[in-house]
Amino acid sequence: MTVPPPIVAPSILAADFARLADEVRAVEHAADWLHVDVMDNHFVPNLTIGLPVVQSLRAATELPFDVHLMIEDPRRWAPGYADAGAYNVTFHAEACDDPVALAKDLRSAGAKAGLAIDRDTPIEPYLELLPSFDTLLIMTIKAGFGGQRFIPQLLDKVRTARRHVDSGHLELRIEVDGGIAADTIEQAAAAGADAFVAGTAVYGADDPAEAVRRLRGLAERAAHGG
Repeated sequence: MTVPPPIVAPSILAADFARLADEVRAVEHAADWLHVDVMDNHFVPNLTIGLPVVQSLRAATELPFDVHLMIEDPRRWAPGYADAGAYNVTFHAEACDDPVALAKDLRSAGAKAGLAIDRDTPIEPYLELLPSFDTLLIMTIKAGFGGQRFIPQLLDKVRTARRHVDSGHLELRIEVDGGIAADTIEQAAAAGADAFVAGTAVYGADDPAEAVRRLRGLAERAAHGG
């Protein structure tokens, strides 16, 4: 199993929205990416932030934005996040009838393209599409709510994806999102994930930057069989 150095992406869904710029800066020199959850109250029940907040935050930090669109009709909205300077824009397979076409649009707009697979969606039908993507986001909870408990059985999808990526020598990040913390990140890394979204585990800590560094260290150890 060939796994690149791990990426830790704190999720601002768990941050204090009244102090968002400060919360972002708290992880500025520790995090690899900043994970931005966009929910539309249609694809998922919750409503969070949208493009204006992303545009405003872009001026507040140098961190690459890892935008996770939990929205209907991503073909309409996703390119706008690329235009706003997002590094990676991930949309849900369940919400898009032509994922490859949208991936091409995102890459043309200057962003990486990510495909997200929700809890109840099998991964196998999407494996053949992965050469068109830069990131595969596998939910380890049901999309739409922060603070949920990690579901270890969903790591079977990570293992399947890692075997496929390695056998095809694909350049693809395998990201996990949901319940990632000090007691779960090693399982996910051992299964083959190499990018980790952490919300409460980072922003619920007394020192968010130190929490990021600890998570990365745990992931590195597990990825190398430690």
